[in-house]
Amino acid sequence: MTTMEVWFEFASNYSYPAIMRVEPLARQAGVDIAWKPFLLGPVFRALGWDSSPFVVQKAKGEYALRQDMPRLCAKYGLPWRHPSVFPRRALLPLRVALLASEEPWVGDFCRRMMWLHFGEDVDIDQPGVVADTLAILGQDAEEVLHRAQSEPNRQRLREQTEAAQRKGLFGAPTFIIGDAMFWGNDRLEDALLWARGERHV
Repeated sequence: MTTMEVWFEFASNYSYPAIMRVEPLARQAGVDIAWKPFLLGPVFRALGWDSSPFVVQKAKGEYALRQDMPRLCAKYGLPWRHPSVFPRRALLPLRVALLASEEPWVGDFCRRMMWLHFGEDVDIDQPGVVADTLAILGQDAEEVLHRAQSEPNRQRLREQTEAAQRKGLFGAPTFIIGDAMFWGNDRLEDALLWARGERHV
């Protein structure tokens, strides 16, 4: 099966609908997923931005968060609550997602984190929130959190973010199949068609 890399950040609002949809769509398309959590902050700073472009460009942020996201979430049947903090720090769940990137429960974990963040406006960077989700998924929360916050895993996340920059990523979600890059939730279906070999260029 062809593998599609799914590069995402829990702080990214457009990663929310993509992460909620990607597993069933990939399964239907016969495409494997490689989960690639990374940090958007260093990417943005390298581009000369000190925050999300939706903060730097206020009008764009107002449109994305007040108009586009509510419409998208209604389209996909997802809850939406305007974040009381944006962008919200989500370092701990990213470390857990990286640790679990090849575990069968990683998709459930990512969907739960996204749902809490953008559907319920919960601060998902709190250890208790992450631990509760791990327990729901039948994982040893204490053990997973210990491993996620270990220096080797922290370094691995830094290295994964550097890998994203080398690949030319500038936002999330981004889907990569071989040398082909697709950016944005609205390109998910196109990425899966490409992964299936249905190419029109």
